[in-house]
Amino acid sequence: MKKLAILGATGSIGSSTLAVYAENIETMSLTLLSAWRNVDKMVELCRLHQVPFAFMSCPSANTQLKQQLQQDVTQVLVDQAEFEACIAGVEVDAVMAAIVGAAGLAPTLAAVNAGKQVFLANKEALVMSGALFMDAAQRSGAQVLPVDSEHNAIFQCLPPECQGAIGHCNLKQSGISQLILTGSGGPFLTTPVSEFKHLTPAQAVNHPNWSMGPKISVDSATMMNKGLEYIEAKRLFNTEKSDIQVLIHPQSVIHSMVQYIDGSVLAQMGLPDMRTPIAHVMQYPERIQSGVAPLDFTQISQLTFAAPDFERYPCLKLAIEACYAGQGATTLLNAANEIAVEAFLQHKIRFDQIASISADVLSMFANSQASSIEEVMALDGLARNKALSLVATRVRQA
Repeated sequence: MKKLAILGATGSIGSSTLAVYAENIETMSLTLLSAWRNVDKMVELCRLHQVPFAFMSCPSANTQLKQQLQQDVTQVLVDQAEFEACIAGVEVDAVMAAIVGAAGLAPTLAAVNAGKQVFLANKEALVMSGALFMDAAQRSGAQVLPVDSEHNAIFQCLPPECQGAIGHCNLKQSGISQLILTGSGGPFLTTPVSEFKHLTPAQAVNHPNWSMGPKISVDSATMMNKGLEYIEAKRLFNTEKSDIQVLIHPQSVIHSMVQYIDGSVLAQMGLPDMRTPIAHVMQYPERIQSGVAPLDFTQISQLTFAAPDFERYPCLKLAIEACYAGQGATTLLNAANEIAVEAFLQHKIRFDQIASISADVLSMFANSQASSIEEVMALDGLARNKALSLVATRVRQA
């Protein structure tokens, strides 16, 4: 029985992971759940699954959880150190890393350093720490499997020698000419750019295809989500700039493709449901039930593709540029974007100001380096503080 930890259990990926777990309960045991501050949901999950360990990253929420579960079998871990020790200990074999944002880096790294099997749904772990993360996995023997639908699609289309060398594979040696990341274009694919300053958070989180949390939904609307995935793809698949292409694919049926030097293109297809890539990694290389219906090709009227328009999606351009500017740039971009998106969701800034705040933070610290986890975290904090001050300036100007 694989002992499974789900980090970010109350979020959308966590919920989908629990759904796949319920379909395959005879092959796994659930030993640890973590979340941010949704205490009521966490209490419900702990009691439903009789999970041995639980932790909430928000200290006050963790205290409430401990009080509510005093008479239950679940042991609520005391603090972040005990939480990371549990992840690294014998209680856990595999970790679904689904904590959104920079908060997911430390616990995910704890799993990697302990040589665990890591199902990576947290983009920021690679965007922030990149080569440091993959080098740590290589040293410890941790198996990192991508959960993002696009990276999981690429992974499924790769030859076995590349699948077994994530982070350090040689695409050219395996006859691969290009990786093609597809993206829906989000809810504003056809909205005039002139209207972007008037768009609301409610409109931005209303994704046409996928059911996601608010932060990821806004990132999809700006296509920063695809930009972060671009950076992630570089780290996962050891790419050069010429190795990756981004295409707009509004139907979200083809989740990504791998193009080979002989002219062949392998595409992974399916309904837009995160349970499919989650099921793929949870018992890799075996296939298990996901609960997702098979694709009905008679119901697909068309599959269309287009190059992204950087005027419409300046965040995507920023991410691609940051990807090749180094670890410092991607750390800055991720931090600034998180602050800007949260400010937009709180109606403090306009939709079009998300990109401008991120760009300003990047330009202010253009030469910053981050060659250790400590430097990454310091730069992350610096970028957040500057982004917060820029948000305050935009609010005063409104």
